[in-house]
Amino acid sequence: MESYPYRFAMQSSPGRVRRNNEDTCAAAQEFGAFVVCDGMGGAAAGEVASRMAAERFLKALAPPGRQTPRTATPDMRLQAAVEAANRAVFQQARRSEQMHGMGTTLVGLLVEVSKAMPDRPSMTLVHVGDSRCYRLRGGELKLLTRDHSLVEEQVRVGAMTALEAEHHPMRNIITRAVGSEAKVEPEITWLEPLAGDLYLLASDGLTRELSEEVIAQTLQRAVAKAEDGRPKLESLCQTLIDEANDAGGGDNITVLLVQML
Repeated sequence: MESYPYRFAMQSSPGRVRRNNEDTCAAAQEFGAFVVCDGMGGAAAGEVASRMAAERFLKALAPPGRQTPRTATPDMRLQAAVEAANRAVFQQARRSEQMHGMGTTLVGLLVEVSKAMPDRPSMTLVHVGDSRCYRLRGGELKLLTRDHSLVEEQVRVGAMTALEAEHHPMRNIITRAVGSEAKVEPEITWLEPLAGDLYLLASDGLTRELSEEVIAQTLQRAVAKAEDGRPKLESLCQTLIDEANDAGGGDNITVLLVQML
């Protein structure tokens, strides 16, 4: 059985208010790709957009030699993968009047292991929109993405405080999305993972209901209770979703956890 330098689990819930689940989470363990998408659009368009984006994103990240040149760097591969997802969603929206204007957020991780340094995996993060990635390291939770949203832009220029942004009526308006325009500009960040790191990819259904402090405490407790520092990730996904639902569950909730070994 092939071993990987990471373990993962993922789970999604419609929440307590929405009938449909427009979120999608997916993974390709064999080449270290993980993604969460939060779709938007009328009728079932949001579900179509998120599912299509996740599928095309993973397909484009298939091992070098199939979809991309062997010389492609991780950031080039992720850029190409997001562009492939964007094309697919945008073209589908143009073909169907009911799906016109649909789009989706996307947050993804690509973990790669080189033959030269098998004990030093590399990690690259990509995101578009307001789905987020956090890292728990040494008991400290850090937000690794910045929302592509109207209120976040106002916070960055000093026109609004972070507290005001949390409760602003326009906090759901995002400034970038996969598939809503012919071109997309993802934000790509290189990370240096360490053994024991716990990465959380989540849609805003989680982060709207739970503060970073609550998320941190939940992750910290789970890691502390595990004798080897490796909590049951499936149970931890469910705990986070339960907490978000208990807090209101006003939107779809998706959680994907990746722990480095």
